[in-house]
Amino acid sequence: MNTLHRTALLAAAGTALVLSLTACQGDGDANSAPTSGSSVNVQSPSGKATDASGTTGSANSTGSERTSGSTGSNSGGGSTKASGSSGSASSGEQASASTPVCTAGDVRITAATQDGPPYTHIVLTAKNTSRHSCRLTGFPHIQFLESHKQDVPAVAKSKPEAPVVLAAGDPAYALVKLSDGGREENNEPVTAFSVMLAGDPTVIAVTAPGSEGIAVDPAKALTGYWTPELRNGADDF
Repeated sequence: MNTLHRTALLAAAGTALVLSLTACQGDGDANSAPTSGSSVNVQSPSGKATDASGTTGSANSTGSERTSGSTGSNSGGGSTKASGSSGSASSGEQASASTPVCTAGDVRITAATQDGPPYTHIVLTAKNTSRHSCRLTGFPHIQFLESHKQDVPAVAKSKPEAPVVLAAGDPAYALVKLSDGGREENNEPVTAFSVMLAGDPTVIAVTAPGSEGIAVDPAKALTGYWTPELRNGADDF
């Protein structure tokens, strides 16, 4: 009995040892197997390591490219807009400077009295009658009388800050003083007078306003610069 019992115990112990070894080997195989979704580095034929999880690698690559591309595009766009603005401003200044100067053939000059009697001032209007823009510079060079062959002096404070560019059909104005309006002045009647534009030697004959013309004192006569409109203060003289 003792011998049989000992043999049975040894057999049971051997069976348990075999089962234990088998279980250990099974656990080792399970731990060594790759889990789903893990990344494994594989050596490519070119010698560079690539990510075997192509989906993840592709997503990262695409995201990186999109971010980089978007940033580059925004930077480029901002730079282009800033440059464009400066270019537009510069182009505007160059366009104004490159506009041809108005000649006698581009404008029609008329005269009208200002305020009521005594009529001490008239207003000259130069209207662009051409089909293109032109630049009206300086002031009208006026000679009222054949006996006084000199231009009427210009008033510096009436000079505009910006160049006067007239589009087709646009007018410009110049205020002209004739006299102080006193009876003791040496006024002379004028029914027509001559005007020249700066940069053009052509003499333009202008009819004086009123049925009897205007009375001019050559010693008191003054003219303002050409301006897009008459301005209080600068054109008061």
